[in-house]
Parts: sequence; C-alpha cells; structure tokens
Amino acid sequence: MKTENENKNKNEENLEDLDLNFDNIQINRDEHSAEVTAVEGDYDAGQIQILEGLEAVRKRPGMYIGSTSERGLHHLVYEVVDNSIDEALAGYCNQVDVTIHADNSITVVDNGRGIPVDMHESGKPAVEVVLTVLHAGGKFGGDGYKVSGGLHGVGVSVVNALSTTMDVEVKRDGKVYAISFERGVTKDALHEIGTSAITGTKVHFIPDPEIFTDTIYKYEILKHRLRELAFLNQGITISLTDERDDQSEVFHYDGGIRSFVEHLNRKKEVINADPIYFNGIKDTTVVEIALQYNESYQENIYSFVNNINTEEGGTHLAGFKIALTRAANDFARKQGVLKSNDDNLTGEDVREGLTCVISLKIRDPQFEGQTKTKLGNSEIRGIVDSIVTEGLSEYFSENPAITRKILDKSIMASRAREAARKARELTRRKNALEISSLPGKLADCSVKDPDQAEIYLVEGDSAGGSAKQGRDRRFQAILPLRGKILNVEKARLDRIFGNAEIRTMITAFGNGISDEFDLSKSRYGKIIIMTDADVDGAHIRTLLLTFFYRYMKPLIEHGRIFIAQPPLYLIRKGKQHWYTYSDDEQAKKLDEVGRDNINVQRYKGLGEMNPEQLWETTMNPDTRTMLRVDMEDAEEADELFTVLMGDKVEPRREFIEQNAKLVRNLDI
Repeated sequence: MKTENENKNKNEENLEDLDLNFDNIQINRDEHSAEVTAVEGDYDAGQIQILEGLEAVRKRPGMYIGSTSERGLHHLVYEVVDNSIDEALAGYCNQVDVTIHADNSITVVDNGRGIPVDMHESGKPAVEVVLTVLHAGGKFGGDGYKVSGGLHGVGVSVVNALSTTMDVEVKRDGKVYAISFERGVTKDALHEIGTSAITGTKVHFIPDPEIFTDTIYKYEILKHRLRELAFLNQGITISLTDERDDQSEVFHYDGGIRSFVEHLNRKKEVINADPIYFNGIKDTTVVEIALQYNESYQENIYSFVNNINTEEGGTHLAGFKIALTRAANDFARKQGVLKSNDDNLTGEDVREGLTCVISLKIRDPQFEGQTKTKLGNSEIRGIVDSIVTEGLSEYFSENPAITRKILDKSIMASRAREAARKARELTRRKNALEISSLPGKLADCSVKDPDQAEIYLVEGDSAGGSAKQGRDRRFQAILPLRGKILNVEKARLDRIFGNAEIRTMITAFGNGISDEFDLSKSRYGKIIIMTDADVDGAHIRTLLLTFFYRYMKPLIEHGRIFIAQPPLYLIRKGKQHWYTYSDDEQAKKLDEVGRDNINVQRYKGLGEMNPEQLWETTMNPDTRTMLRVDMEDAEEADELFTVLMGDKVEPRREFIEQNAKLVRNLDI
C-alpha cells in the first residue's frame, strides 16, 4: 500500500522538472532560432544517434524490464533463472540454486550444460556474445532450444547492462571458465580458472543503484515465483537461500501441476480429493491440465505458456472453457441430471468452485495484450479443446459419483444465478420507477467527472453525519453503511443481491458487479473506506475488501480503492494541538512537547470527531494520508481472503497464532 501524499509529492516533482525542461527548450529556441531552423530543414544522417551495445538498455531500462522499481528489480532474477529453466526444459538441468547475499547481490547456479565458450563468428567467445548483445542466444531458431520461457523476456544481457558488476563462471568440457563485466562492458575477458567433472553455469550480479529506485530484494516475492517454476516443471529442484536472515527453502514437486492445484486448495474444502489431471501432445505443443473443485463460490484458473503466467488468458484458456462447459453439459444430459426441457449449464455455473492450472509448452508462442501476457496463437484453441474434451469425458465416465457432486454444485450455481438475475431486474425496475435512482442515504457530490469525484464509505450514521458536514461537497460523496455487510466469501450471488448495504453500494458506484462489471461506468475515481480504529472497524473494512476483491476486482487492479487513516490521538497544550496516527508517533510527540499541562484524547470512533476535525485530519486532500489497496500477487490474495473469511476454522486459527505478534492496535 502506498500513501497518497507520497504519490502526490512525486508527481509535483515530476511536473516541476517538466516545467524546467520546457523553459530550457524555449530559451534555446529564442537564442538559437536560426540554428533550430537549419536543423529542422536539414534532417539527415548526421541527426541519427546510434546507441551502441547495451547503451539503449541503460538509457531506457523501463522498455526492457517494465520498471526500475521493485518489480523490475526482481525481474532481473527471473531473467537469469529463466535461462536455467530453459536448460531444464531441454532435458539438461534438474537443479537451480538462488542466493540473496547480505549486500543484496544475487547468485544463480544451475547444473545445465554451461553457456558455450567456443569462439563465435563475431570473433568473441559465445558466452561474451550472449551476455553483451541484445537478442543473442540459442532460442531464435536451430536446435538449441525447442521450447523457451526466456524468449518472452529480454535476456541475461539486459541484466548485465543494469548491474554494477556481473561475474560468470562456466563449467564445461572438463574445465572452469570465468568472465566479468561492469555495467554491461567486459572487464575481464574469458579465461580458464580450473577443472571440473561436472557442468553448469554460475551468475553473480549486483543491481545498479543508479538505475533502480529500490535495490532491496524481497524474499517472499522471489519465493513465490521460484515455487511456481518448481510446480510447472515437474521433477526440478529449486532452492532459495537468504543470507541476510539465514532462511532458506527447497522447492521440488514430483506431482507437478497436480501438486500446484493441491497447494492452491490447501485451505479449502475440496469436492474431488485427487485433482483431475490429463495431458496431451499435438505437433510440437504439449498441454497439461490439473483441476480440482472446492466448496467455495469462486473460480481460480491460472494459465501458463512456457512458464509465463498468461494473466490475460488467450486462446488456450478459451479452448479450455469451451470444452469444460460442453463436457459437463453432455455428461449431465447423458446421466439425466439435466432433463430435455432444462437449459444448459453456463460456463459460469460449471466453473463455480473450480481451481485449475493450465500449462502449455509451445514452440513459437505469440503474445499480445496490454502486458504481453495473452496468448494469441489461433491453432492452440482447437488443440486445447480436443485434449480437454477427451480427458474430461474419460474422467467423468470412470468417476460418476464424484462427477455427480460436481454437477450438483453447478446446478445449484445455475439456480442461484437465475435468482440473482431476477434480483438484478427487480432492482433495475425499482430504480427506473424512482425519481432518483441513487440511494436515498447517499450524499452525492456535484462534480460529474469520475476522475475528480471520490466517495467515502463511512461506518455508522454518526460518523456519516460528521463526514457529510465536514466534506467538500464539490467532489466528495458520503455513503454511510449500517452495521456489517454480508461476508461474500460464504455466499452466492443471489444472497449478495439480497443484502441491502451491498445493493446500495452497487447502485452508488454504477459499475455493476461480477461478469457485468464495467470500469468505464464508474461514478467515482476513488472509493475510500473510512472506519473506526477498533476491531469492529477492522472487520467492516475486511468485509468490504472481500466484496471488492471477489466481485469488483478491477477497482483494486486499477488502484481505485483507498483506506482512510484517521488519527488515534489528539494532543492539546495551551492553544496548540497535534494529531498522531499511531502509538509510536504518539510517544515520539510526547518527548518533543513534554508531558506537563497537556490533554490527550484517544479517538475510539470517527463519531467522536466534529466535522472540522474530520476534514482537517482525514478528508482534506492537502493534509490527509491514505493507503491505496494494491494487488501484487493474485494467488496470495486469494489464499488470504479464503483463510480470513472462509468456512474452515483451522487455517484461520493458524494465521492468528502466526501473526499475533504483529498486532499494532489491540482493542480489548
């Protein structure tokens, strides 16, 4: 989560820099107008700048790794590990070891064949070419690699360019070779340093602080990706060691993506104890699919192509969904579960409670979409469709009892969907008959531009009254919520539409929910949760976040959800006063101002603040601090909501025991 003030200050700095640049440009044009005219009239080869070697990477790093923040920093590790995984895909590597050193440098070691060290046609050793030339490697034709995950990325040469130093050792042909670089430039040429009976590659690099805004590696982020790679590549062993705090883990899964599905469902009540698994090969395409149903009401499908998480789906996901829906309906009619006059189950019905991992290995993947994580190969849809149809038909025939449980759940989902549809229509008809379709307790703002408008979801009528009086009516809307909303983790859509507070929010926001959600119809650019700083307030906040995550997820993905940060204390001394937002800040302020002749007020609820105080501390954009809700890891987010809000008590108790020491505000 990021504070609004941090983002605001950074934007203001960027604008100031931009203004300075424009001023300089104007001065240059005024002083050298004749020269500018000449350049504009004589645009020739002299004006073309060539960035040699890896200069372009250092000049525009974001083009190659996405960002120079935390995400780009960790991407460096993924690029190096991808090379090792490609060796595993080719059948030459089964061990990869990743180490985070005390200085936040990284070492990746594998037991593959070792990068070639013989002379390349360019006159340099092949290993030097691979590490210093963009798009150089064994993945662009020929027999080096038939399938490659690294092809989706930018190559280890970019890691080299964005590192202060990179040291590489290659064990190959009975010898050990070494070569080193500084910011992508060869420092020590390839030379022999010893002998070895084994093969492999060792890469050590230090991210360049001149490039990255953050050079501190997060163990959990690397752990998630490395574990994912171990699931997707059955039989490989990947270790992660953090020398900074002496922790390490080893990831090895003989069950492959079956183990992946079991891992994803480990905190849920499952319907089929053993995941359904099938695979198939068509031409050069390998398809693996594992699926397992649980008692929840959400679907979780993760699709991968050459180990790349295709978050936007694509032709492989479309083929799977079509085949799953068709196979379920065919078997339901064959068994008489669906009668001749019954409507078919929809895809949404059949996927309720489904956890699935789809993994493909493709010779020439074509990625598209906004983030290049959507598979576009048209022929893949039919390949996946046929493999899924055959695999599911066989499983359904051989396991009729389990299949009947799955179908019964789908039929219940169908009935709930129909009830939800009627509730939707009833709500729409009711709104159409009213003079205003907006909820009566909503105090709306006057501005109509969603980018300027924001809505506060406020706990209780008392705080709602203060917020309504203290707000800026031009752009701030207030929606008081009475009590705790329904826990949507334990409810289908029909019950959700039956909850008055949820219906009120849906109407106020204007987006719709679930499969009908449309971000472009947002009435507010910011949705701000403002609850009391106690256990009840935290519970209400969690219920709201669960609802947003399950049924309005794009609001979180696009950074539209915020959490207000009201103060915990008010300190008065004479005519002066200060607000503090945590116990630590409170203690620090009392060293500063002294404890004599002071009055301290502890705010237990928003209703204890008058409208002016609420505006000054929590609602004024110039002085407030808010947390923006981000979702970096969908798998981890899904698990957390399942643990906190799901039916199983044991995982929740474990979570509380493990995190009890991290509690900041204990309300007893």
